[in-house]
Amino acid sequence: MPMTSGAYAGTGQYFVRFLLGTPARPFLLVVDTGSDLTWVKCRLRGRRRRHRVFHPASSKTFRTIPCAAEMCKNDLPFSLSACPTPASPCRYDYKYSDESSAQGVYANESATVILAGRRRAKLRGLVVGCTATFSGASFWAADGVLGLGNSGSSFAARAAARFGGGFSYCLVDHLSLRNASSFLRFGPAMPPAAAPVHETPLVLDLQPFYGVGIMGVSVDGKLLAIPAIVWDFASGGGTIVDSGTSLTLLAEPAYGLVVGALSRRLAWAPRVSMDPFEFCYNWTAATAGEKAGPVPAMVVHLAGGARLNPPAKSYLIDVADGVKCLGIQSSPWPGVSTLGNILQQEHMWEFDVANQRLRFSRSTCHAK
Repeated sequence: MPMTSGAYAGTGQYFVRFLLGTPARPFLLVVDTGSDLTWVKCRLRGRRRRHRVFHPASSKTFRTIPCAAEMCKNDLPFSLSACPTPASPCRYDYKYSDESSAQGVYANESATVILAGRRRAKLRGLVVGCTATFSGASFWAADGVLGLGNSGSSFAARAAARFGGGFSYCLVDHLSLRNASSFLRFGPAMPPAAAPVHETPLVLDLQPFYGVGIMGVSVDGKLLAIPAIVWDFASGGGTIVDSGTSLTLLAEPAYGLVVGALSRRLAWAPRVSMDPFEFCYNWTAATAGEKAGPVPAMVVHLAGGARLNPPAKSYLIDVADGVKCLGIQSSPWPGVSTLGNILQQEHMWEFDVANQRLRFSRSTCHAK
């Protein structure tokens, strides 16, 4: 599936083109490994009033899931208990970690996928959401969400069962133009042969998230004294990899130690204020004179010896003309930290769910 940055629409999300219904119609969905509901903006009744709103009446394969079904009662996330009649649709009020939400009804529907050689195949009986109302700025520029989270009802699980044990994606630079695209692939991964491939265990105990074990973070080769408990899932910490979150979120005290180390090495650059970031710099002024210094190198050390060595632009990010900010924010402790999509950019990521492994390597992410 072709995947692009949403920067042209003023959002920090990545979009994928998704073909839903019979006949198939295209929708632009947010790629989200941190949730397991695939949904589209939907109108159950009435005539078409706007482009790219899904109309179930126009699809031959749309079937609502009854609220009396065992699937609704026990398996579907955020399903509501209200059931006026056994045949009434199973309703949901799906909550996201950033406090956005989506409300609608669950259904079974078909999706069309493009195979190698441009052949098409149908995935039938997918669990999808027909969303009537939603809240959250991240949804305004898209037609819905492609839920790739770790659960039996997610699109990732159904596609992996059909095409192979996992999925992979490569995120282009988040400020790329609209016509710069890569792909979301299901089945065998295609990592770039020229770059070293790093591998670390996937932690699948915290559904619908994909967890990883972090051993530490270093700045300019110095390992920071972050307490190990911050990275320990059993102690209320841990880390997830989330394509649907833009900025990297670090629980205290990891946040303070990481941004403290980075900001001390950026003391040569004049500071400016810009919400919601804590550390921002006038980069035009910083690089105009002779006092310009180096940008510190940050490395995330993962279990199994893997190292995520992102380019500086993935954590010292452009937020306005001539202004760069540390693209890391604090999250509450105890709590889970998140490796966001900007930190993941220009890497190929393979989620080998069947073997519980995460592989990644540097890539320009050119579509092939």
